[in-house]
Formats: sequence, structure tokens, C-alpha cells
Amino acid sequence: MTFIWPWMLLSLLFVPVMVAIYFLLRRRSRRDSADLGPLAMPRDRAGRSANLRRGVTYLFFLLGLSLLLFGLARPEMVVSLPRVEGTVILAFDVSNSMTAEDLEPNRLEAAKSAARAFVQNQPSTIAIGVVAFSNGGLLVQAPTHDQAAVMDALGRLSAEAGTSLGEGIFTSLNAIAGKSITSNAEEGEDGSALLRIDDYSSAVIMILSDGENTRDPDPLELAQIAADAGVRIYPVGVGSPQGSTIEVDGFNIVTYLNEALLQEIASVTNGSYFYADSETSLQEIYEDVDLQLTIQGEKAEATSLLAGAGLAILLVGGMLSLIWFGRLP
Repeated sequence: MTFIWPWMLLSLLFVPVMVAIYFLLRRRSRRDSADLGPLAMPRDRAGRSANLRRGVTYLFFLLGLSLLLFGLARPEMVVSLPRVEGTVILAFDVSNSMTAEDLEPNRLEAAKSAARAFVQNQPSTIAIGVVAFSNGGLLVQAPTHDQAAVMDALGRLSAEAGTSLGEGIFTSLNAIAGKSITSNAEEGEDGSALLRIDDYSSAVIMILSDGENTRDPDPLELAQIAADAGVRIYPVGVGSPQGSTIEVDGFNIVTYLNEALLQEIASVTNGSYFYADSETSLQEIYEDVDLQLTIQGEKAEATSLLAGAGLAILLVGGMLSLIWFGRLP
């Protein structure tokens, strides 16, 4: 426990003064009783001495006063409060295949629309970042609690080029770590670089993609790195398994939803795979994402609690005094 005004604890020195005054009054009362004899001893209707009851009411008075004086120092306590917090990275596939119109108006716009609803429903304790990936990955918006900034980032997304799910995961992990994870690379037995990052078990990556991977690195290798760091990946399959035709540079190309790869990525990271066949189902998916509930200690001022307890005790003592003696102590 800490205090905002610790010097106010000196006011508690008033309590032993009050105790001393009480015992002085008791001693004087006993002397007066000795002079006057048995007739000077106040008793109730049952013939019992009233001194014990006076002591009880005075004890209530001293206890209530002590709590009020202690509260003047404005004590602070660490209170453990459960709350949902962490980091969510919305990783959008912005490859040409996301312009397919098997979702209205197309895959990318449907995903962006549902993402806006997700952002608006998140508590202020959730930091949200936006990553766009096609041939490479780009951090469009670093994780932030500013929902307006996230909304602006979603509006800047547009489709282009091919798809690299691995780059999307890699860029998302960089955003979560706040730096390039290659800075922590270690050399493996075969001379290759082994990527290691700290524990980020309160972080989640949501990949919105049709799963058509056309570029390195291997997304499953990056998914394993995420799993080692405690980061769960929730891939959202956007599109239809039957496929849709898009036009790229004058050529008609059929694009399919690759659910098997997205499901495997989810399995590696202990996440879940969702299939979005409409904008409505996308919004439901966002609501089902399991964000971490953590218990975090926060300092809270306990002055009001002490004041309330002190006043309650004084009130009880006052009521007893009125019942027993017909007056306040």
C-alpha cells in the first residue's frame, strides 16, 4: 500500500490522545463514584452498570475516527482486475484475387466493411494494427488504441499483384514485436537463420485471404514461429471453393479458396479457421474471435472505501448511544 499524502498519517497521533482522555475521564468517574457511594453508579433497568456500554460506544467512535484519519493520507492499493487486452493484427490479402466478386461487392471490400464493425466493437484496451500483403508485406498501421487511425488505414487498402501468406505473417509478427524479428535471429546447425521472438500470448493475427499462396516464404514455417511466441492466428477464408473469374492485364484468371492451407496455419498456432461466405458471416466471425482475458494489477485509491467504512462505524456507534443513553457519545 502506498499513500498520495503520507504526511497526513501524522493525524493518527490524535487517536492515542483521545484514548488517554477517555481513561482520564473514567478515572475521574471512579473517584466521584467512590465519594458518592453506590448511589453514584449509573445502572440500566436490569441493574447493570452502564460503564461497559459507554466503553463500547467510545470504541466505535475511536475506530471510525481512525479510519477517517487514515483515509486522509489517500492510500492506494493494487487491485487485480480482469479485462480483455492485447494486440490484434488485421492482415489483409490485397492480391488481385481479392477483387473477385463472389462476395458483394468483392472479397476485399466485404472484408474491410466487416473489419470496421470489429474495430468499433473493441474495448480501448485492445491495440489494433493493419497489415497489407500481396507479393510482400506492408505495415499500414502500427498497433494503436486510436480506432479512427485504424479506420483510415482500412480505407487505404487496395488490391494488387500476387499473394505471399508468409510475408503477411512475417510482417504481422514484426508489428506485434515492434521491431524486425530478424534482429533476434540465431544460427541453426545447418547455418540457416532461426527466428526467435519473445512471448506475445496476448496477441492475435487475423488473416483475411483466399489462401492462394504464390510466393515464398513458406507460411507454415512462419506460423510455427508465431506459435512458439504464443501468437494465435485466425485465418478467415474469403471467397468460394468453387472459384471465381477475375481479369488481370487482359487475361481471365480463375481464383479458388484454398481452405486446406488456411486450416493448417490455424492448427499450427492453436487458432481457428473461419469460412466467410458473406459479409454477414464475416461480422459474426469477428465477434467469435477469442481475445485473451488477463488479470492485471492496477493502483486504485482506497480513500472512498475507508471513508465509507469509517462513517458506517460512527453511525453504528451513534445509534447504540441513542438506544442506550438517549444521546450521542
